[in-house]
Amino acid sequence: MWQPDGWGFRARIGLLVPHAAIGSESELAAMAPDGVSLHATRVPLGVMRAGGAMDPTIALEPVRAFADPPLVDDAAELLAAAPLHAIGFAFTSSSFVRGAADDEILRQRLEKRTRGIPVAICSASAALALRAVGAEKIALVDPPWFSPELSALGADYFSGQGFEITHAAPAGMPSEQRAINPGHLFEWVREHVPAEADAVFISGNGFRAVGVIQALEEDLRIPVLTANQVLLWHLLRLAGTHAPVVGYGRLFDQDLPVKA
Repeated sequence: MWQPDGWGFRARIGLLVPHAAIGSESELAAMAPDGVSLHATRVPLGVMRAGGAMDPTIALEPVRAFADPPLVDDAAELLAAAPLHAIGFAFTSSSFVRGAADDEILRQRLEKRTRGIPVAICSASAALALRAVGAEKIALVDPPWFSPELSALGADYFSGQGFEITHAAPAGMPSEQRAINPGHLFEWVREHVPAEADAVFISGNGFRAVGVIQALEEDLRIPVLTANQVLLWHLLRLAGTHAPVVGYGRLFDQDLPVKA
């Protein structure tokens, strides 16, 4: 009997990630169903240093610049030389700074370099996912390294697409990616999500969060979405697979919303 060899017979997914980040690769690998493989390439991010270190609060201009040409465009072209089915832009922050309209411009720009391979922009994936679960009033939980200004921009991003924001703030946890404890995140979200929220979105692809999705959904009784979860969901649908993803939220039972 042959052993699994990691080849993606269902879907081969590419990721564009900040150069010193491991969050998206780690979390998508944890969630990905059998037969789905992940292939990442790295793009320089000015706020990250060797070892993944960052300032306690990230500056907005390097976040904005992450989505500027030519570096991310060149990375997308190199990644798309591989036999992939879909590619994800795994960085919510630049979308909050640049806005939803720029996300669509970025998607189209990258797809000009990807040989027709579809591209999902993470924050746009989040908006699709919120619509897919029928959310209207959402609580936004941001990483502790987000400034209040960046959190406010995130609230603007989603309110501009018709969602009512019931809460938007950085989580009160250590501002260090490797210091995030899922148990502490679970308690913080459960204590701070307003009762009127009908969905939660935990932003930040470097924010360790997918491990608490199921537990939070059981306690809060509403859909709980995270940056890497919504990105994987969108990428799987773009790749044409509905292989089940178990234990990471009710979102994976949903199809992409039909465009109006």
